[in-house]
Amino acid sequence: MEATAATPEAVPLWKRIGFRLIARKPLEVILQEGSKTQMRRVLGRLDLIAVGIGAIIGTGIFVLTGVAAAENAGPAVIISFIIAGVVSGLSAFSYSELASMVPISGSAYTYTYATMGEFMAWIIGWDLILEYLVGAATVAVGWSAYIVSFFKDVFGVEFTKKTTQAPVLWDNDELAFKVNHGAYINIPAIFIALLMTCLLVFGIRQSSWINQTVVCIKLVVVLLFIFGACKYVDRDNYHPFVPPREGNSYGAKGVFKGTQRVFFAYIGFDAVSTAAQEAKDPQKDLPWGICGSLTICTVLYIAVSTVLCGIISYKELNVASPLTFALEFHDNTRWLRILIELGAICGLSSVILILLMGQPRILFTMARDGMFPKIFGRLHHRFKTPYVPTILAGTVCAVLAGVLPVDILGDMTSVGTLLAFILVNIGVIIMRYTHPDAERGFRVPLGRFLIPVPGALIALVILVLSDGPTIYRLFIWLAVGIIVYVLYGYRHSRVGNPERWSEEDLEYFQDAGIMNTEENIPAANEKEHAGGSTIDSDKSSVDQDQMHKVQPVGMPEAHHYTSQDINGSGHDAGFGGDDIMPQQMPSTPKQAHY
Repeated sequence: MEATAATPEAVPLWKRIGFRLIARKPLEVILQEGSKTQMRRVLGRLDLIAVGIGAIIGTGIFVLTGVAAAENAGPAVIISFIIAGVVSGLSAFSYSELASMVPISGSAYTYTYATMGEFMAWIIGWDLILEYLVGAATVAVGWSAYIVSFFKDVFGVEFTKKTTQAPVLWDNDELAFKVNHGAYINIPAIFIALLMTCLLVFGIRQSSWINQTVVCIKLVVVLLFIFGACKYVDRDNYHPFVPPREGNSYGAKGVFKGTQRVFFAYIGFDAVSTAAQEAKDPQKDLPWGICGSLTICTVLYIAVSTVLCGIISYKELNVASPLTFALEFHDNTRWLRILIELGAICGLSSVILILLMGQPRILFTMARDGMFPKIFGRLHHRFKTPYVPTILAGTVCAVLAGVLPVDILGDMTSVGTLLAFILVNIGVIIMRYTHPDAERGFRVPLGRFLIPVPGALIALVILVLSDGPTIYRLFIWLAVGIIVYVLYGYRHSRVGNPERWSEEDLEYFQDAGIMNTEENIPAANEKEHAGGSTIDSDKSSVDQDQMHKVQPVGMPEAHHYTSQDINGSGHDAGFGGDDIMPQQMPSTPKQAHY
């Protein structure tokens, strides 16, 4: 019986939507994008470790340690850091494997696109936008507190709260916002966010050497605090180590809430993977950057929290600059306070730099996939940086830092981080099944389950134990993201929307080997007229080994549906998850166009 050609409209709507939601971006396409990058590959192994340390050591030590101890865990914040470090370590293994396989800017978004499909990739991409944007604003607020403290200790100048604090506060007991009387806007926080944005627009090379210098400075300062303040430790301050529960604070649950809060401190190694397209040898150097920076910073976090809770009662630490505040209760510490303030100012500056570097690159990658308007995927003609998303991210970050308190911003960043950890760990398991033979510069040890499964489950438990308002805010943000996806991303996606492909898109996917080339289309049409399917694995001249390597988009082909395709006698067009096998790519692919 002769097979009749079908158009995309002949496919039931529910099937088309289903394909769109689970359409995966082929690993080959992702790798091709990385090989064609226009960004400058200038970051080596030490650069990437410095990027990670620059993002990790910052607000976690200089700001959130005190808040988590005072409001959540007491001295047991040490345990909170250990738990967060263990979960982050498990996830770091997963990040390292995926980063060595998919060394492309976009981080967890790119990994999810290759493993779970377009819709989940959008969700995690939208989540990462929140994580990096709100994270940078959190750090900017902490930077403001230390610069104010520095001017007071060195010059005797005291700024009024009108221009250095947010106009609202968060009440942890009542779980509600309150007016911060006398405060209008945090101008120093706005200033540093805009300054770092300008620096990033001028290029990664200029900001890279600045970041390395700043990382060295703050490492020295952190060590100075550990060894300079340890002589003031009073063991009585550790009792009770786990304070009895009081309202929404302390107790065993308080330890886990503290863990959720300090998770913000570990997002730096994720920022390493967003710089993949600027790395000289991403498959080898990204795992070093991720695991190396996380290991160094976890040890320092545990040491700082141990000393901090030992030199002052945890109940006094609910301030934005806990390290210098704690030292004020001890004699002959003025010189140490000034050095720590300088280190905090430099250190937090580098964190803002890294976070504002990562967020635009996620927008950049999503725009290249059609999820956002093309303007977000443009590089500056001179500096080769994604200047449009960088300017937008910096501006929004400045606004958030100027009007919101540090605990609200920090909590939102932490839950975003946890969600990313969950999906990345799941992604490793999926990639072990779908691409078992793909080249990996690093493999998660102990098999496909022993590390990723606990990493995902523990992160999920901590996420569920977060405060209700924080979870509600995350859901609201994700709901807004789904609306944006339906209104724009779903309609303009390059991978999942073949009927809207332009000539450049056609060439792009032909180069990747996931669509018929002009040379093969006539032959396919001859098959169709002869009664055969255009997708016929028995008669195709495609080399089977090459077909095995090519991961198609998971979407029915744009122009050559047949009755076999629609009815399921050939390749099923339903939700079964079987990918439509493409025709062979040309022997000499052209360069992909964007």
